[in-house]
Amino acid sequence: MAAGRLLLYTGLSLALCALGMLAVAICSDHWYETDARKHRDRCKAFNTRRVDPGFIYNNNNNLPLRASRSRLDRWEGKLLRARNRRQLFAMSPVDECSRQYNSTNMGLWRKCHRQGFDPEIAALIRKGEIERCTYIKYHYSSATIPRNLTFNITKTIRQDEWHALHLRRMTAGFMGMAVAIILFGWIIGVLGCCWDRGLMQYVAGLLFLMGGTFCIISLCTCVAGINFELSRYPRYLYGLPDDISHGYGWSMFCAWGGLGLTLISGFFCTLAPSVQPVPRTNCPKSRPEWDSVLKKQTHTYIYI
Repeated sequence: MAAGRLLLYTGLSLALCALGMLAVAICSDHWYETDARKHRDRCKAFNTRRVDPGFIYNNNNNLPLRASRSRLDRWEGKLLRARNRRQLFAMSPVDECSRQYNSTNMGLWRKCHRQGFDPEIAALIRKGEIERCTYIKYHYSSATIPRNLTFNITKTIRQDEWHALHLRRMTAGFMGMAVAIILFGWIIGVLGCCWDRGLMQYVAGLLFLMGGTFCIISLCTCVAGINFELSRYPRYLYGLPDDISHGYGWSMFCAWGGLGLTLISGFFCTLAPSVQPVPRTNCPKSRPEWDSVLKKQTHTYIYI
């Protein structure tokens, strides 16, 4: 009896902690973060190099000083193919620096500039010229598609926009359903604990496991959506340069922690009713009562 109660109380406590962690993850804006400080420093150094006549800038690491003629031809062919590939699918260093990349952190609902990473952006935010956070759209809008592109590229971008929109909707929708199911299961578990109903405790555990399943779907969809955004075509519009560091923030790890606690609480709550002994009465009915019942049934049969 004590072991079952302990499992039940532990499961309900872990479920409540999981609800808090998932709520914090949903309300925060640190699911995915980027750091563009190295890229900004490289572009500043690139823009401030010497441009006076007669000065030729070349990286010494790219000069084949002691290569043979055959090796030099192969090296030039590889360089030409790599350059053509870069022009088709990526950007040159000059083009990368012509586009402004900011250090941002993104959540389910907003995308914000990171504080203390870019003094120029911080000054513009203080002046009120730009907003620190912009809301993420969950509806399709053709205004986000760049103009002056070919028909095939525009069609590809439009299809990718719809696919990315569906991934964002699935992430937010499954996460909301997971929180609602876990909350409902916690209420059922508390009522089952108060009324000492093993079936309600078992149902609460199943609801916790169902909420954990929905949370897994939401997190996997979020990761797939981020990877899809980074691999979209054309690369010069949606890709990130190599010197921009990016990764998941503490909100993502908070959501994964809430998922783990939810699954553990579901296991505890489903196990608790089986650990508790079934109550049995030790005082059987008296014999005269059974005799009276048999006499009544005999009289009934004779009457019929």
